[in-house]
Amino acid sequence: MEPIGIVSTGIYIPEQKMSSKELAERSGLPIEVVEQKMGINQKPIPGEADHTCDMGVKAAKEALSKANMNPETIDLVIYIGEEHKEYPLWTAGIKLQHEIGAVNAWAFDTALRCGTTIAALKMAKDMMTADDEIRTVLLAGGYRNVDFINYQNPRTRFMFNLGAGGGAMILHKGHTENQLLATHIITDGSFSEDVVVTTGGTKNPLTHETLDAGLYQLDVLDPPGMKKRLEQKSMNNFIFCIERALSKSGYTKEDIDYVAMLHMKRSAHTYVLDQLGVDHNKSIYLEDYGHIGQMDQIISLQLAEERELLKDGDIVVLVSAGIGYAWGANVIQWGKQREEL
Repeated sequence: MEPIGIVSTGIYIPEQKMSSKELAERSGLPIEVVEQKMGINQKPIPGEADHTCDMGVKAAKEALSKANMNPETIDLVIYIGEEHKEYPLWTAGIKLQHEIGAVNAWAFDTALRCGTTIAALKMAKDMMTADDEIRTVLLAGGYRNVDFINYQNPRTRFMFNLGAGGGAMILHKGHTENQLLATHIITDGSFSEDVVVTTGGTKNPLTHETLDAGLYQLDVLDPPGMKKRLEQKSMNNFIFCIERALSKSGYTKEDIDYVAMLHMKRSAHTYVLDQLGVDHNKSIYLEDYGHIGQMDQIISLQLAEERELLKDGDIVVLVSAGIGYAWGANVIQWGKQREEL
């Protein structure tokens, strides 16, 4: 089987930022809680022109430029951005394909909330393995679910870290560096209606009354119940997904050289690393980015490359969790394969 490797990544981060001070003022939380517990120094928020698909287009163009790649060589575009985008009923991947000039590709959208990149990497690898005509795949999209946050709603406090941005990744069959290995994903539908935007769907259509009441924003319907059911299960599922993805790839947690993890509270971030036995300096805490959904893993990976934290043969783990609830991990053997070194 031909190897499938990551050719390049691209990110787009809006210029506009919300500081920890502003977040503390808007939420009424002490700044120490925002910075130390929630782990936010600042986070990007969308400017007037920072629309969801468009941020993915900008990230995709960066990835293409870094790879010096002609977009006409792309066979498939998988849109990994959020459902909250320029238009409610719209296939954003086809727009993105057009904007970057991928005229020989076909495109579709996929969604698993903040687990979308992890799931899309598995989908891309499986499709490339099964179909000889798919050799180059672009994953790209944008995220701005921060639009749904009401900083006066304490039930959604754990989502005050949401930001905005775009991410992209190019995969190629036959690319021997940065090889994508195995993936493991868990979904648990018992949490599927714990965190929702209650208004705007078929159950509760938009009306003047619901809009005026702010019901178009994210809410948690049973915070104590969700916390009781989710807290330890979530941590266990993080570790299980990582260990299973590593095992499928022929590795163990002792082999981990870098962890590209979603942004979450500091204690949760360090807990996962400690449970894996991974030094804290082998992961970047995204305190200047907040949580940009499924773009977090791409941002962390690109920052690690820019900061020269990755070397040939390193075992890299991408880790995600998404509302719904979904947990996932991919394993990448970075750079040249170890047997080539």
